[in-house]
Amino acid sequence: MRENIYRNKNCGELRIENKGEIVKLAGWVNSIRKLGGIVFITLRDHFGLTQLLVRDESLIEGLCKESTISVEGEVLERESKNPKMPTGDIEVLVSKLTVLGKSLPVLPFEIADAPNTKEELRLKYRYLDLRNPETHEMFVFRAKVLNYVRNKLTEMGFLEVQTPILTSSSPEGARDYIVPTVNAPGEFYALPQAPQQFKQLLMISGFDKYFQVAPCFRNEAARADRSPGEFYQIDMEMSFVTEEDIQKACEDFITGLFKEFTNFELSPAPFVRIPYKEAIDKYCSDKPDLRNPLIIHDLTKLFEGTEFNAFKDKTIKSICVNAGEKPRRFYDDLGTLIVSYEGKGLAWLKYLDGDFTGGISKFLTDKNKADLIKEFDLKGGESIFMIADTTKMAIKLANVLRNELGKQLDLIDKNKAAFCWICDFPFFEENEETGQIDFGHNPFSMPQGGMDALNNSNPYDILAHQFDLVINGYESLSGAVRNHDTDIMKKAFEMAGYSDEDVENKFGALYTAFQYGPPPHGGCAFGLERLLMIMREKELIRDVIAFPLNKNARDLLMGAPSKVSEKQLKDVGIALLDDKKNKN
Repeated sequence: MRENIYRNKNCGELRIENKGEIVKLAGWVNSIRKLGGIVFITLRDHFGLTQLLVRDESLIEGLCKESTISVEGEVLERESKNPKMPTGDIEVLVSKLTVLGKSLPVLPFEIADAPNTKEELRLKYRYLDLRNPETHEMFVFRAKVLNYVRNKLTEMGFLEVQTPILTSSSPEGARDYIVPTVNAPGEFYALPQAPQQFKQLLMISGFDKYFQVAPCFRNEAARADRSPGEFYQIDMEMSFVTEEDIQKACEDFITGLFKEFTNFELSPAPFVRIPYKEAIDKYCSDKPDLRNPLIIHDLTKLFEGTEFNAFKDKTIKSICVNAGEKPRRFYDDLGTLIVSYEGKGLAWLKYLDGDFTGGISKFLTDKNKADLIKEFDLKGGESIFMIADTTKMAIKLANVLRNELGKQLDLIDKNKAAFCWICDFPFFEENEETGQIDFGHNPFSMPQGGMDALNNSNPYDILAHQFDLVINGYESLSGAVRNHDTDIMKKAFEMAGYSDEDVENKFGALYTAFQYGPPPHGGCAFGLERLLMIMREKELIRDVIAFPLNKNARDLLMGAPSKVSEKQLKDVGIALLDDKKNKN
């Protein structure tokens, strides 16, 4: 094999055992320090850092940090060793230095300080941001996880199959990205929100277990834990399975993954199953962080008939906790937080020495006091927080409060990974805009009770064979037993306002395939980026994506989205509306 003209060793692999060897290294100039007539350079590549010793300053004339260089020299034992560096016992005495790629002398930001740089600047110069060892290592980790995923699922009997990126638009919960084509001007492909229909078609095609690391595209707003454009999911589907079969396979997979890549204390399998209604009642969330021990109580009936105006005709959610000795500002700041989420405020009390003090204590009747003592089994030292609002807002705000108290009072054990299944989701829900029946979750799920439930039950009482896996407060997987019956499919969509013609047009391939011996089947999808966030304890999903869109769904590096030429638009049969005319 031809000798590498740039390097025969990697920067991160040299050790004291290499002392006396003549080596060639190549990489980026991480730092330059001049001490008298001697120059010390740290050289960085994908594998680590090595210190270079340069005694002839003419070799580095005009050299700037972040230039790429190739050097040749002898490995020496360092006089002053650095135990913090894997290569800290040695340095390379440079006899030859070649500049391979020059850098501008002034960088947009210091590579070593990249994590503390404004995100907009980091994303604009993402290739520099990724040179930071901490950021760089994240994507080495991601690659190792992906390798494990493929090996583990193959070992479990799953077959990897790739499904199309260009497909048809279908109503699956989010806005589509639509793609014009010169082959059919005026018609459009859509980028898949998920491989939902294809994975079911693969089961109908006779494959037993399928998986892929699938790109998904949803034209929606960004969140801390949601990418606004492209993301990846570990997609799985299985034939001849029940809900419990799918969950057992997922527990095997996710437990193995977390044992391989984290030191978390894991919830034992089988994971606790929490019905959706119970999750909303106890945690005011369908993705509760079970590391947080706080339980939410509903005090609506307790304050029924109250003369306290703030509680009249309101849903009242409450949390009781021993907060210890906290200043008034602690309570005021929590109230400010609730208002920032469009709440009306936060009521609170303290129970000390057999009586209630502070906050709204003066508005309590003797009966209210007795009921609160019984409701929370008060002993003394507790603080009670109450939110009164519409039912929807009270649930939303109580969840915010529970999460914030968990953080502020240090109740969350960050050494744990708490897994739970949220199950028994409502099959239908009321559409907020139209007031009509709409699908509550995945429209391809099988309703519990099948056709009988659709024909004879209140639509809002029907539950779905639908489930989510929640890890530390993040929805990390969504899964279901699929509907594989044409008649049930038609009836379910009819109840949601779709005609038979709508179903055939929107889901033609699946609708037709169901008429040719579909097996019972089901599956799920893990959000890859969310798993990485949890495993690496990151707060922003953008930190685990190599080239992410920013919070406004813009690619600052490549300048997308961007305008295209009139010719490009004409080729695909698109004309843009005039902005002024459109506003009028």
